[in-house]
Amino acid sequence: MKPAGAAPSLETAVTDLSLAIGQLVRRVRTAANPGELSLSQLATLARLEKRGALTTADLARAESVKPQSMGTTLADLEQEGLVERRPHPTDGRQVLFALTAAGIEARRKRRIAKQEWLLAALEKLDPAERKTLIAATALLKRLGES
Repeated sequence: MKPAGAAPSLETAVTDLSLAIGQLVRRVRTAANPGELSLSQLATLARLEKRGALTTADLARAESVKPQSMGTTLADLEQEGLVERRPHPTDGRQVLFALTAAGIEARRKRRIAKQEWLLAALEKLDPAERKTLIAATALLKRLGES
């Protein structure tokens, strides 16, 4: 048995960190998803925003899903008016999907909602806790890039 106040084992710290990050991600997603889009839909919109217009096959590969699943996701997003079809510039047999103005606005609102939720959550911390969290941010970023 460990003495009181002893540092947790590395294995315990890894478990605690994984759980804390997962819970934080879920809270931010919930706060930033007013339209109740699925995770697949959110990831597809983010990918299109980052990379521009893509084919169903390109999106499926990028998101590691079957083309049929991506087709369903795109059909739902198209029905919501968040993506639109465009002709492929070099291959008339293919279709590109791109964000519509509504899709761009949905991404903007999601980004703002995330920032507002995180800002409100940070404001609830005392100054020492905020300082610790800000310092830990650099470490978390390094872990993510390793």
